[in-house]
Amino acid sequence: MSTTTFVLAATSSEVLNVIAAFAGGLVIAGALVWAVQLGMRVRDRELPRPTAEEQPHLPDTGPVHEERELREPDEVPHAEGRERLLPHDLHHAGSRRSEDQHRKRWLPGKSGSFGGGGIGHG
Repeated sequence: MSTTTFVLAATSSEVLNVIAAFAGGLVIAGALVWAVQLGMRVRDRELPRPTAEEQPHLPDTGPVHEERELREPDEVPHAEGRERLLPHDLHHAGSRRSEDQHRKRWLPGKSGSFGGGGIGHG
């Protein structure tokens, strides 16, 4: 084969590649336009957004603040004359306000866990 034949074969292949890339781009662009139109139709069917008057407002007394208190757990009742307690024998898991409202703090060197600090012996 001559050089001209190779040049013609190469250029025809390049033209086909360009046409295929252009057609693929058109397909992708068409899919994107379709997806946007579908999204707009779905959004039109949704309920309207709430107006400013429908938005929640602060109470007249101002913002509500968090309240902290220490609670004591309720004791689990013991089985009386039976092997074990069943779930329907238990009451709801409640708690009551603790008499002592001071938070317990760890003392330095007294964390109670292995490797949790402290003086250590060398």
